[in-house]
Amino acid sequence: MRDWGKMMQQAQVNKPVTSRHGSIRSGLYGRYIKRLLDIICSLTAIVVFGWLYIIIAVLVRIKLGSPVLFKQPRPGKIDPKTGKEKIFTLYKFRSMSDERDENGDFLPDEVRLGKFGRALRATSLDELPETFNILKGDMSIVGPRPLVVSYLPYYTEEERHRHDVRPGLTGLAQVNGRNDLNWNERFAYDIKYVNNLSFSLDVRILFKTVGKVLKKEGIGQGEERPGNLYDERQRRDFY
Repeated sequence: MRDWGKMMQQAQVNKPVTSRHGSIRSGLYGRYIKRLLDIICSLTAIVVFGWLYIIIAVLVRIKLGSPVLFKQPRPGKIDPKTGKEKIFTLYKFRSMSDERDENGDFLPDEVRLGKFGRALRATSLDELPETFNILKGDMSIVGPRPLVVSYLPYYTEEERHRHDVRPGLTGLAQVNGRNDLNWNERFAYDIKYVNNLSFSLDVRILFKTVGKVLKKEGIGQGEERPGNLYDERQRRDFY
C-alpha cells in the first residue's frame, strides 16, 4: 500500500498541470494590473524602508551571526509551457540560531528561536526581504504562501492549482486562521483565492493582514505548521 502511494505521488509530481483558470490570466487585473502593483509597491517599500532593512540586518548579524538571510528553494507559479512549478529562492531575515547538541544535530526549533527571533516573527519583520522576491516576479504581495519543495509530491491535482498564481507574502488562508487550520482547510482557502482572484479580494486580504500583524494573531510558527504535510499524507496513503 505504501509503495503504491509513493508511485502515485511520483507520477503526480512529474505530471504537467494545465491551468483550469483561464479567466485569471485573461482578466485585466490578473494579467497586468496585479503585477504592476506588485512592482510599484515592492520597489516603494525597499526604497522607503531601506533604513529598516539595514538595521534589522545588523541586529541579526549581532544576535544570530552569519548568514543574515535565510534562503530556501520554494515552488512558484506553474510555467504554462512546461506545466511544472518554477522553483525560486525565497529570502527571509534569519530568525533562528545554529545551536547544536553534543552530536552536532540542530537543537529543536523552539530552543533555537530565541527572544530576538520571536520578536522578528511576531512583527513579521523577518518577511521583509520577500519584497525582493516580489520585485523579481517570483512572488506577489497577495497569494497562496509558498511552501517547501519537498511537499510537491503530496499535493492532490486540485491542490496543485494553488500554483496557478504567484505565491504571496500574505494570503486568504493567512487571514482566516493560518496556524489554526489543518492542511485541507488551508489548501481549500488557497483554491478559493485562485478561483476568485480580484482587486477587491486582494485589498480585503491586505487590510485583514494588517490587523493580524497588529494583534499578533497566528504569527511565528513557521510555514510548515500545522504538522508536517509529508507525515499527514503518508498516514493517508497507508490507511
